[in-house]
Amino acid sequence: MGAGRPRAFDVDEALDRALEVFWRQGYEGTALSDLTAAMGINRPSLYAAYGNKEALFRKVLDRYLDGPGGYLRRALLAPTARAVAEELLRGAIRATTAEGRPRGCLIVQAAIATGDDAAPIRQEILAHRRTAQTALRERMERARAEGDLPPDADPADLARYLWTTSYGLAVQAAGGATREDLDRVADLALSNWPS
Repeated sequence: MGAGRPRAFDVDEALDRALEVFWRQGYEGTALSDLTAAMGINRPSLYAAYGNKEALFRKVLDRYLDGPGGYLRRALLAPTARAVAEELLRGAIRATTAEGRPRGCLIVQAAIATGDDAAPIRQEILAHRRTAQTALRERMERARAEGDLPPDADPADLARYLWTTSYGLAVQAAGGATREDLDRVADLALSNWPS
C-alpha cells in the first residue's frame, strides 16, 4: 500500500510564508487563520505538516536563525573582536531593514509576548538569547586572551553592550528608522570600542 496522499503544497515555501507572518505580527499577534491564509493550507494540513502553532513557530525560528537571523553566527567567525562587533551590528541592520522582508527582528517581536499561552515561546527566546550572549562573551574572552582586547576589557559587558545595541537597532528598524540612520548608530557604538 502507498504512504497516503502526497501533500498538495510545498512545505518549505509554506514555512517561509509562516515566517513572514510571525515576523510581521509577533507570536501572540498571529492567529491560526492568519497562518493558514498566508500558507495557503487548511488547519488539518497545518497540524499534519507542522504540529500546533507553538511547534510551527519553533520551526520558523530555526529557519530564521539559519537565514536572516544568522548574522551572529557569521559575526563570531570574524578575525578580530572589533570585526565581530561590526559584523554583528551591520548584520542586525541588514536583517532588520532588508527590502521585501518585514522590518525589525522576529526574536525581538516574539520576546515581547506577554500572555500565558506564549510562556513556552518566551522561554525559548530567552534560552536562545542566553546561548547567543554566552557565545559572544566567549568570543570576547578569546579575543582578550589573544591580546586583541585590552586586559581590563570585560568580555561579559562587551557582549551585553553588543547584544543590547543590536536589539535596539532592531526595535528602531521596526519603528521605521532607515538603514542610514541605523548605520550612524552603529558607527557611534563602534567608536566606543576598546582599543
